[in-house]
Amino acid sequence: MIRWGILGAGRIARKFAASLRELPDARLAAVGSRSAERAQALAAEFGALRCHASYRTFAEDPEVDAVYVATRHPWHREAMTLCLRAGRAVLCEKPFTVNAVEARDVVALARSRKVFLMEAMWTRFFPVMTPLAQWLAAGRIGEPRLFQGDFGFLNDWKPEGRHLNLALGGGALLDVGVYLVSLSSKFFGRPESVVSQAALGETGVDESCGMVFRHSGGRLSVLTAAIRTDTRKDVVLYGTAGRIEIHVPFWKPSAITFTPLQGAAERIERPYPNFGYQFEAAHVMQCLREGRTESSLMPLDETISIMETLDAVRAPWGLRYPGECAAPEAPCV
Repeated sequence: MIRWGILGAGRIARKFAASLRELPDARLAAVGSRSAERAQALAAEFGALRCHASYRTFAEDPEVDAVYVATRHPWHREAMTLCLRAGRAVLCEKPFTVNAVEARDVVALARSRKVFLMEAMWTRFFPVMTPLAQWLAAGRIGEPRLFQGDFGFLNDWKPEGRHLNLALGGGALLDVGVYLVSLSSKFFGRPESVVSQAALGETGVDESCGMVFRHSGGRLSVLTAAIRTDTRKDVVLYGTAGRIEIHVPFWKPSAITFTPLQGAAERIERPYPNFGYQFEAAHVMQCLREGRTESSLMPLDETISIMETLDAVRAPWGLRYPGECAAPEAPCV
């Protein structure tokens, strides 16, 4: 039995807690939040016997084996640091941190302490991603050449909310663009060059942005993200012999289609119960039982690389989040 703790008591924390019920070898042991009332409410709803009104006391709880960090972006580094120093395995919600400097610091700490750490990019762990990987390994689409991705939704005008609040790491890039950048990294690796544009809104966040990455061998990623415009949310990987579509909702996928240049399309569906967070949790639990401190499906070096790419994307915009001591690095520009 793996005893989980959840740090944060918002909407995503609640969905993760519900998803843990799909795993008979996992249980929610503790909840932590700076709001005692919210922590108590979440703990009561999902049967956790322990709740904490501070990050520090939560991190030091000896009844917790693994922690899911579900706080807002700017507090990820603090939460992970406290938990790693206390020897707790950590699964941290995306985006991993606000920038690459923070990501490198946290990863260095985890490695120095030999404690498990992984970014919670849940998209990679859904069952339908296994046949997708098999299609690519078998060369079904030939040589992958172009990845096109789009993720935009119409957000209500709430300047104080996390989507539009710069102090909370708001904006399209970190909220939904990170899904596209992560998939681009999965398919093509780190980009050799990055070109981007953004529309900064009244609150200073990027309400929409466009990105073009050039990868080795002339492969391209063309990506768009938005939080004030509803879009088709298409994700397609094109190759010399066909294409693969990850169907909406691609960020929590249950269906993919392979379409060859000639012949009939092939669709695979892998429906799942609950919200789907159970798959990344199960992977973490497998890693812990095998004594691993890093995941092979979401490696820490790739997480750092993704954060470096996100920094490079926003560098030309002059966009900085409160607390950043300098402009984001732009190693790919």
